[in-house]
Amino acid sequence: MSKKLEDLFNLPSAKSIEKAATETKKELEVVAEKQDIIEKIDAATDKIDAALPTVTDLTASDQEMDELAKLAIDNFTDLIDFGMNVDPRVSGVIFQSASSMLGHALTAKMAKMDKKLKMVDLQLKKARLDQVDRLKAVTTTQNDDTIEGTGTVIDRNALLQTILANAANAQKMDK
Repeated sequence: MSKKLEDLFNLPSAKSIEKAATETKKELEVVAEKQDIIEKIDAATDKIDAALPTVTDLTASDQEMDELAKLAIDNFTDLIDFGMNVDPRVSGVIFQSASSMLGHALTAKMAKMDKKLKMVDLQLKKARLDQVDRLKAVTTTQNDDTIEGTGTVIDRNALLQTILANAANAQKMDK
């Protein structure tokens, strides 16, 4: 596009469009990398979710805790209703009992959540240990602590001449 057309139609220059396109490509590459990371995290969380039901009696315990909490809340509402219908002299004891029922319901729910959090924590620790073990296995197979070399001993001046020759060859290759 010519400069006159750009000015006439009030368009950005072709160079700025190309620069914006390259910046957009870079941003898309960064987004793709982040998306890969997110996919890996999703896969790890799916793995943890899949491993949780395999623990025996986890769902049975959850159901029991839910039943206890529901029973305590039902009794709480019954005691509150009863306390409102009796003489105010004795309603204090009834309300105190209702309060303890609500405390029991809260304790049951908290125990259920604590159990789930501990299971997730154990799964994360196991996954971390597995990953560390895999990394150790990879590094030990790749690194046998041997250094490969030419086996020749040279003095300082010969070493400097070799370095200068390599630098000169690199400059010739660049031209």
